[in-house]
Amino acid sequence: MNILVINGHEHYNHSKGDLNQTLFNYMVEKFTRKYQIQTTVIQDGYGVKEEQEKVKWSDIVIYQTPIYCYSVPALFKKYFDTVHEYGVFFEGSPGDYGTGGLLHGKRYMFSTTWNAPRSAFNDPSKFFEGRNVEEILFHLHLIHKYTGMKSIETFACFNVKKAPDLEHYKNELDAHINRFIPEIT
Repeated sequence: MNILVINGHEHYNHSKGDLNQTLFNYMVEKFTRKYQIQTTVIQDGYGVKEEQEKVKWSDIVIYQTPIYCYSVPALFKKYFDTVHEYGVFFEGSPGDYGTGGLLHGKRYMFSTTWNAPRSAFNDPSKFFEGRNVEEILFHLHLIHKYTGMKSIETFACFNVKKAPDLEHYKNELDAHINRFIPEIT
């Protein structure tokens, strides 16, 4: 199995990216034991054509990213805008809108870090008004649906600034991968 792991963190003085880098490294180390792995650290730069080939090569793409303002960092959004190119990942379809994806059979997963606590989700009386993580990230899932890729349930670390717990996050990540991608455990 071919796995592409992408670190989408963008450095800011108030968010240096240590947790995302640690989780990225953890997954790379874990998967390298059994599978073919390629990586990208978006902040270090990338070539569009090289990234397109990496995605086409992969069976699964895993994105490690913080959530800034309820989406991915700006550099990561630019990655999608430049790498997901017409004629490479999708094309027009004479049928229904959004059905011209060229990456059928590939899957993707977001592994995310949130400053929001878990309790802010799935409760109509809280900030996200009853929405879950997948609903907040719906726009990111549409980017991939348009290419024909299938989602693997998003992994989320909550309350990462106020109550960080790296060992807990790693254990939860392992459990998530075991549950949703059992063929790579």
